[in-house]
Amino acid sequence: MCYGKCARCLGITLIPLALACIILNTLLFFPNGETGYNTPEQLAETVWCFSGILGSGLLMVFPILVFMGMENNDCCGCCGNESCGKRFANFSSIIFAGVGVAGAAYCFIVSAVGLNTGPKCTTNNNSNYTYPFVEGDYLGDHSMWNVCIEPPNIVTWHVTMFALLLVISGVQLVLCGIQVVNGLIGFICGECSCCSCCGSA
Repeated sequence: MCYGKCARCLGITLIPLALACIILNTLLFFPNGETGYNTPEQLAETVWCFSGILGSGLLMVFPILVFMGMENNDCCGCCGNESCGKRFANFSSIIFAGVGVAGAAYCFIVSAVGLNTGPKCTTNNNSNYTYPFVEGDYLGDHSMWNVCIEPPNIVTWHVTMFALLLVISGVQLVLCGIQVVNGLIGFICGECSCCSCCGSA
């Protein structure tokens, strides 16, 4: 296997996932697609963590760029030394894969907390925006979702967006983890002959 091609494949796969996380996190600021409920008092604190925009979104740009450039650097060498070039490319990919793992982990944790605490909303008994649910008790009982009056459909919106962020960031964690292993093997292997690319046996 050629480690650069594997890294490039992972980088390409991460692009739509990062874009999806940015879009999902942005949608959390507009409950039910409306613009009248996006102040800090009306939205859950986890929304303001920007986990999808920063963690699984913008921070993921760095590993994506490095992974996609790996194939070109795979056996080009540095200063005429093929082994040196391959080892350096794989070592740098491990570092940036770690950055991707950190960003995805941040989004994963915030999303899990967001699902557990639930959204802020007004209820029949309280016109102020509060957290009406405790420790994720609402997730298994949809009849509790009706307790929220405003924003309309906030529970469905909140759960859907954070659940998708949780899943996507989990996939990003796996992909970046694969590159850590891939890059480590490529770094130890070092020589182009180990992966049979660039015409080497």
